[in-house]
Amino acid sequence: MLVNGFDAWVKTREGEFMLSSQNYAPDMIGGDGANRIEAFAWEPWPHWIFKITDDLRIEFELFAVKDRPMVCLRWNLLGSKRDVTLFVRPFLSGRDYHSLHKRNDGFCFDAEVKSDRVVWAPYDGVPGISAIINGSYSHEPHWYHNFTYAEEQARGLDHTEDLAAPGVISWNLANGPASLILTTLKYAAAELPAVIKPLELYNRFRNEERTRRENFLSRLLKSADDYIVRRGNGKTIIAGYPWFTDWGRDTFIALRGLCVSTGRLREAGDILLAWASTVSEGMLPNRFPDGGETPEYNSVDASLWYIIAVHDYLRAAKPNRAETKTLVDAVESILEGYARGTRYGICADADGLLACGVPGVQLTWMDAKVGDWVVTPRIGKPVEIQALWLNALKIASTFSPRWAEAFERGLKSFRQRFWNETTGCLYDVVDCNHHAGISDATFRPNQILAVGGLPFSLLEPDPAARVVAAVEAKLWSPLGLRSLAPEEQGYNAHYEGGVRERDGAYHQGTVWPWLIGPFVEAWVRVRGGTSEVKNDAYRKFLAPLMQHIEEAGMGHVSEIADAAEPHLPRGCPFQAWSLGEVLRLHHIVLAEFPVQRRTKKSRQSAAVPAIV
Repeated sequence: MLVNGFDAWVKTREGEFMLSSQNYAPDMIGGDGANRIEAFAWEPWPHWIFKITDDLRIEFELFAVKDRPMVCLRWNLLGSKRDVTLFVRPFLSGRDYHSLHKRNDGFCFDAEVKSDRVVWAPYDGVPGISAIINGSYSHEPHWYHNFTYAEEQARGLDHTEDLAAPGVISWNLANGPASLILTTLKYAAAELPAVIKPLELYNRFRNEERTRRENFLSRLLKSADDYIVRRGNGKTIIAGYPWFTDWGRDTFIALRGLCVSTGRLREAGDILLAWASTVSEGMLPNRFPDGGETPEYNSVDASLWYIIAVHDYLRAAKPNRAETKTLVDAVESILEGYARGTRYGICADADGLLACGVPGVQLTWMDAKVGDWVVTPRIGKPVEIQALWLNALKIASTFSPRWAEAFERGLKSFRQRFWNETTGCLYDVVDCNHHAGISDATFRPNQILAVGGLPFSLLEPDPAARVVAAVEAKLWSPLGLRSLAPEEQGYNAHYEGGVRERDGAYHQGTVWPWLIGPFVEAWVRVRGGTSEVKNDAYRKFLAPLMQHIEEAGMGHVSEIADAAEPHLPRGCPFQAWSLGEVLRLHHIVLAEFPVQRRTKKSRQSAAVPAIV
């Protein structure tokens, strides 16, 4: 985080008027600019209109540029031209995005001022900032203290920050729009002209970004593009904004919808090939830490989701022999490592099922941990891990028959050991804590993966239908599936409070939108998958979820939501696997899924709901 925000105000013949408002501790609002917002819209990017007087309005827009470390801002005078001076005071830090900035003597306020830009280098080892402007800069170094962030405060986190304000940029809007392009010093030096006409450069990026966004068939496809980013010379998938990086499990779940279902097969292949080289003792890392630290191998399912993603990719793309071999070799390495045993007690048992888990470590997607407290340890043989394991064996058996016997043995054990006749559904974990015959009947959504969400269903038609019906009755909400049934001990209807309270509720009732993918696929499967069934599924399950994209992360799907009505969106407002599963469902549920952009003359069948 380099430039955190700014104050803005204008000076006219009638006086000075703020265009910004800041929240300072304790409960003080600095500036009344928020009261002047007359209109706001977020397509194609955020833009505001500020009413200054009855006959004076200022338009402001802001957008980020894809694949560049760059944010562009512009202020424009609406109506008749007159002398209106705009002032903008940027607030700088230079901090990690998980941290907050505090006043310190190490911050360097010095500015290098040129005719078309201002350069700041706040800290050694932190990227310098280049502000490309068509205005004038006045150096006025100040510290601004106690910015207060209400969301962090509600979450029990550090919520006050000090920011550095090195100076003020000013423009006379009578001369035309004011533009401010913020980028890194390194990028500006390497990629931008030595002499810049700032407004021309702004308009170039604006036109390029508008064209890029307009080339997407739909709003959701455009949103999907936000998660596919560069890592080094390759591509990866950001798990969510604003606080996730690229996580293994999230990448492989999201990739099926964001890339494979949308026809972005080259990027899917590049991502899978890049991860193929990271297999260690059968495991893929669940996260690549920032700063070059050792990758974290602490997930039992990331490697199995990788195999599922490889299966989907190979079916859709049919890559060349060398790429196919690399991917197949990675799949074999994963299964061989799991079959003989690897970290954290992960090992194929004699019954053909996959055991996993040791005290103090969270291995499944239900991975909340507070200090030494693993909220849902699920040590033993979790149900969705068996679904993934058996699907992986089935997939591998198509190119290596040696896995066929292991699949058949595991499938037989799964059907015998996981069916709970008392409840008419599946156990969540068997052989709990590696004690044979001890089962956990807690009603969770993990069992749905035995029927939907993966290439192969593991249950016969009758038990499959009973599982789907039970999950729908107890767990479904308009934003996804609850992570725990309301009647279960420990159920938490709301995701709120401090770190311990929120992490304690994370998988104890909280709704997860990504689970709508496995659920709806299962719902369609057990009803025969006809066009009528698919259209019913769209109207019943996807249409309500589509309304959500106007609520939190505009055009995106949130990470989680409250288990209780009105199911308030919580967590990350922009989540890759949530959006990915919605896109994958459009591919599954709709009769047709157009991956090429339609021409103006083309029309989509009225019988098929359009992708939002």
